[in-house]
Amino acid sequence: MGVKSGSAMLNPARKYLTLRASTTVIGDLTNIILDPIFIFVCRWGVSGAAIAHVLSQYLISVILLWRLMKKVDLLPPSVRDLQFSRFLKNGFLLLARVIAATICVTLAASRAARLGSTAMAAFQICLQVWLTSSLLADGLAVAGQAIIACAIADKDYQKATAAATRVLQMSFILGLGLAVVVGLGLHFGDIIFSKDLNVLHFIAIGIPFVAGTQPINAIAFVFDGVNFGASDFAYSSYSMVLVAVASIAAIVVLSKTGGFVGIWVALTIFMGLRTFAGVLRMGTGTGPWRFLRGRLLP
Repeated sequence: MGVKSGSAMLNPARKYLTLRASTTVIGDLTNIILDPIFIFVCRWGVSGAAIAHVLSQYLISVILLWRLMKKVDLLPPSVRDLQFSRFLKNGFLLLARVIAATICVTLAASRAARLGSTAMAAFQICLQVWLTSSLLADGLAVAGQAIIACAIADKDYQKATAAATRVLQMSFILGLGLAVVVGLGLHFGDIIFSKDLNVLHFIAIGIPFVAGTQPINAIAFVFDGVNFGASDFAYSSYSMVLVAVASIAAIVVLSKTGGFVGIWVALTIFMGLRTFAGVLRMGTGTGPWRFLRGRLLP
């Protein structure tokens, strides 16, 4: 989280990370236990898997809320102190952003479903690995977001610049590592997901895209954290909507002309545009990054 070894924040930071990690493990174990019970014992199939996932997420939320309530008073003395208008504004922007991103991934899945059950099965396997491995960059994104937010609040722009630069560099290195791990893992471990030769054939086709885009994905996720740390919610939302519009067009066109490969090319374009939007904001020194202009100009 960027806390130095001698800092007074070291122990609180460790406690926070320990709580977050242990709670996530509890939720995941609950999901793993409930999945076979709901799917096979109760015979609920896919609905059972969805219910197990939702229950595990609720369990994580309840544990975190319970621990938070032990530390702080969640209800302020006055309703005016809640600042609903500010939360609603930023919440709406983030909601629009999430919806735009979700539409792209959902549309890609629907296009894969039109190619048949075999292609759909392979696509879902590749997609889950693609998203799960990329979400590992969220740790860097959260750390960068916290450090940058504190630095900008203190008007310590040098620290904010250094933090943004460092987490972006680390995200690229993480992406390269994930590319190797995911590529080799899917190549030699695809049999874990399916024994159907046709499904394995489609997975092999998707491996270059799943593994090759890891550096781009990691940078895109970290750029989100960097911009959130700078409270640049409006740009993050508007840029995501524009990226989604272009990506939706790419998914529709390329899925018709390129089939399974075309869908993955479109998703690569989607993540590439997200990364470009982040580079454009910081590179031009606009919005909350105006203080970078003096550093960028000779």
